[in-house]
Amino acid sequence: MWLLAACTVGALQAQPAASPVVTIDRADAVQAGWDSSAPPPAGWTPVTLMDYWNVRWPQHDGVVWYRVHWNQADAGTPIGLLIDYVCMADAVYVNGSLVYREPQLVEPLSRSWVAPQFFLIDKPLLHTGGNTLLVRVSGLAAYQPGFGVVKLGDPNAVQQLYRQDLRWRYDIRLFNFAISAVLGILFGMLWLLRRRDTVYGWYALNTLFGAGYGWNYVTASTWPFASTDAWQAFVVALLVASVCCFTVFLLRFCQRYWPRTEAALGLASLAAFAFALLDPHRMGPWRNLWVLPTILFYYVTIAAFLWHAARSRQIEVRVLGVCLLLPMLLSFRDLALYLGLIHGNNYVGALTSPLTLIGMAFAVAWRFSMAMRRVEGFNVELKREVDVATSQLGDTLAREHTLALDNTRIGERLNLVRDLHDGFGGSLLGAIAALENPQRPAEPARVVSTLKELRDDLRLVIDTTTHEQDSDLAGLLAPLHHRWSQRLDVADIDSRWQLEGLDGLRLGPARSLDLLRLLQEALTNVLKHSRASRVDITVRRNDARLAVEVRDDGDGFDPTAASRSHGGGAGLASLRGRAARLGGELMLDTAPGRGLSLQLDILL
Repeated sequence: MWLLAACTVGALQAQPAASPVVTIDRADAVQAGWDSSAPPPAGWTPVTLMDYWNVRWPQHDGVVWYRVHWNQADAGTPIGLLIDYVCMADAVYVNGSLVYREPQLVEPLSRSWVAPQFFLIDKPLLHTGGNTLLVRVSGLAAYQPGFGVVKLGDPNAVQQLYRQDLRWRYDIRLFNFAISAVLGILFGMLWLLRRRDTVYGWYALNTLFGAGYGWNYVTASTWPFASTDAWQAFVVALLVASVCCFTVFLLRFCQRYWPRTEAALGLASLAAFAFALLDPHRMGPWRNLWVLPTILFYYVTIAAFLWHAARSRQIEVRVLGVCLLLPMLLSFRDLALYLGLIHGNNYVGALTSPLTLIGMAFAVAWRFSMAMRRVEGFNVELKREVDVATSQLGDTLAREHTLALDNTRIGERLNLVRDLHDGFGGSLLGAIAALENPQRPAEPARVVSTLKELRDDLRLVIDTTTHEQDSDLAGLLAPLHHRWSQRLDVADIDSRWQLEGLDGLRLGPARSLDLLRLLQEALTNVLKHSRASRVDITVRRNDARLAVEVRDDGDGFDPTAASRSHGGGAGLASLRGRAARLGGELMLDTAPGRGLSLQLDILL
């Protein structure tokens, strides 16, 4: 905006109070063909500059020669020559000598009208007395071909006027093109990162199409098109697309969705590009059939938005409304100039276009900033709530951990009570009852045997209780293995243990105790009743099952005879009960004189 203000102030201050500059607004004009290399000798017509020849010769496409005369008092003093407007392409001759020539004097024509032309004229081109300026102008009647005023005088003064005109007609438009392209690319990338915020995408499309349309006012050629018609048709299509995208942008900015209207705008844009590419030689000359409805629709769109902005309390909406109002008012003057209702060669809309672009960018950026503030506030609130929830969760977990420890202790106590009651307690009550029986006096050996059984049962309870959390089945069997190996060795019984796949296997305290008691009772029977010389103890893990076997080479017995007693323990009934609690069935393989095999297979 500072650059724009500087250009405007510079343009206003560039008018010298009494500059030695002569403005020539009278000339002679004559028609010629495209291949004309010299002006015709006859047919000259006096004209007033600024002259649009399509008014005089509406069907003439080709060349018009303009002739200007002036008197020079001193040929030794160089002069500046300024041609403020030429449409389309020109060649300049001073006193019959070529001074300047556009690259394309036939189709595709060069575009001299985008900027004024300045020349420094000195000897020998400059003559004392009468001098003649000839300008060969190539143009098409459909595009307002013509020739502007000529200014002569002091080179510095004329050059200052040239720079002023250049700022108005070229530099400002180049600035508009640059800022449109930059904003379009910037907001386009922002939309790519935030696809749901379509307002950024529509703003980017609007500014990029607008930048393409603005390039029409700064480019000196029709590249990549091969004719002026094709170029102008494409420029009109860019204008239509820009206005359509601008309308959708305003709808999105106002948080409105009109699917049918938006679809119609999309079809209009596609139709404009289709006509521009397929039939440019008709669309170019008849471009007003597209331009005027597009401009009218543009005015209606802005008027509707201004009505909405007047009712809105949002800052960004009101700022955008103000930034659109001033350019719209000034555009009426440019429209009159375009239609030929007034004369001139400068469009003031070039001054207000940056205001529109910056206003739109501010409105979009403001809304983005407000959205980010809401997100930041939400993040702060979310962090606070997360901290509170984390604190509450920590307190809850601490309470649950305390309760879990208490429950674990209670469970351990209950397990200990149950184990003492089921095993040690029962054996103790049985021993007390036997000792108190007056019919059977106590024998020392019997008392010692009972106490040893109580000791062994108590050791099992202690082992399973103290090693419940940190020991697997292999660790629980180790003390039993050690005690009974020594006890069997003393009795001259060879014991062979096979413990396979038990590392890491945990059955739980209840099942572990039942398994240890089953093995202990089986070994007790071997020690007391089998008269065996060898016993094999096998505990093997097979995938998801556990196999247990105690085999001896003792006397064996007849399993059908219920008269055999295993003394001291709970007998076969006790063993079968423990096997059932483990989830299996106890299998017996025995016969008199063939030893005994106890087998148990349980699911882990």
